[in-house]
Amino acid sequence: MKKKKKKVPLQVLAARMANRELEQERLGSGFHAKDRAVRNKKRYTRKTKHKGCEE
Repeated sequence: MKKKKKKVPLQVLAARMANRELEQERLGSGFHAKDRAVRNKKRYTRKTKHKGCEE
């Protein structure tokens, strides 16, 4: 048995399109993650360890 698709009102579609356009203006085109993975504090990273070190 096939399920019927729900029709989305035009106001909702227009709001989504406007939101997407504003986001593209602010961040640029392409994919941008909304949530970032939490960096493990115990993991070794050279950048944070040698920050401010000039040689």
